[in-house]
Amino acid sequence: MCVVNLTPQVETAEMSEADLDNIAGGLAAGASAGVFAEVDAVAAVCAGVGVGVNVEGVSADVVAHVAAL
Repeated sequence: MCVVNLTPQVETAEMSEADLDNIAGGLAAGASAGVFAEVDAVAAVCAGVGVGVNVEGVSADVVAHVAAL
């Protein structure tokens, strides 16, 4: 009788913080801001802006939402 072990084998290793930063794209900084306004319970407007910076470049996003109440 032949028994086959089908359990996947996973190798683990210790990593330094510097190695993790290199894999994850390094250190990053970011900022965000948001605004919410309601007009006489008729409509609501919200908007947000975000900016992120890391060693790979700069990213930005803008979000807006308008809803009738």
